[in-house]
Amino acid sequence: MDGASAAAASSGCDYDESQPQKEIPTLVDASSAPSTSNTNPSPESSIVPSLEEECYTSGFNDDSMQGIEKQLAPFVGSKEPLSALAAEFKSGSPIMQEKIKLLGEKYTALRRTRGDGNCFFRSFMFSYLEHILVTQDSREKDRVMFEIERCRLDLLTLGYTEFTYEDFFNTFTELLENCIPGTEASLSLTDLLGKACDQMISNCAVMFLRFVTSAALQKRAEFFEPFVIGPSHKSVVEFCKLSVEPMGEESEHVHIIALCEALGVPIRVVYLNARSSGDPENPNAPNHHDFFPYDQNNGSDSPDAANVSTDLSKQEKPALQENPAPFVTLLYRPGHYDILYPM
Repeated sequence: MDGASAAAASSGCDYDESQPQKEIPTLVDASSAPSTSNTNPSPESSIVPSLEEECYTSGFNDDSMQGIEKQLAPFVGSKEPLSALAAEFKSGSPIMQEKIKLLGEKYTALRRTRGDGNCFFRSFMFSYLEHILVTQDSREKDRVMFEIERCRLDLLTLGYTEFTYEDFFNTFTELLENCIPGTEASLSLTDLLGKACDQMISNCAVMFLRFVTSAALQKRAEFFEPFVIGPSHKSVVEFCKLSVEPMGEESEHVHIIALCEALGVPIRVVYLNARSSGDPENPNAPNHHDFFPYDQNNGSDSPDAANVSTDLSKQEKPALQENPAPFVTLLYRPGHYDILYPM
């Protein structure tokens, strides 16, 4: 993938793991205890080293150890029972312990991602592709392929050179296509995890999502302007160049909204922090927020995604079910995203 390397260089994407990782500040409670290794080995163990082997912990109480852990942790980890999260906070605050207990009433497992500033995009990438692979939802695959082609055109319209992003797009679409059986390159779940842990493939997929998010922000710059302009950013374009497109830049709500709109994929974020839920009957219940796509067609009728034309100027946007239940669910702890699995 020589072109990808060149494009990565022109877009601020560094693929050299030997270089020091960018240190991302976190707000995680220093009293958090180290995590435990996965107690349920699976075929994924051959792809992803155990958390013990990789020295992966979530007790961010030592800055130097935190940097080491970020570099050693796999890009995407093995699926773990939610009890692993409970063990991590065994010595933490009673409020957090109660929140995790309540979390276990709705969710069964989590999958960790590397805390390198790309955790939101990497978590989304794997969770979405895993959904397509497990459900074999070819209709959804066709629908999002249409949106991806629209994003390509948006970037061209915005003045981007195709060489800058084409390999990133090709990497993601190839992964997406191979999640549906029918070709020799069709993926199993173990294969998908291997791809997500491969340095070049995983980082290219993250860069794809960063470019898609940047295009969505710039396309609706007037709407997003009040949320991104400040002392550090004088325009939406500047925000995208400094805080969206470069690898290692952390994601905020505005990134989630833009990516959700760009691909038409609803996202649920569950928040694990010490804040009250606002429910007087259950103040320790974890809060969550569902992000739904902005309907640019205003609910107009559109044809089946499987019949999309290559000429997007003559093709309506494929229909998205109104407010469907999000099938991408992420767990947010201050400064970091992981993947959650509902019951």
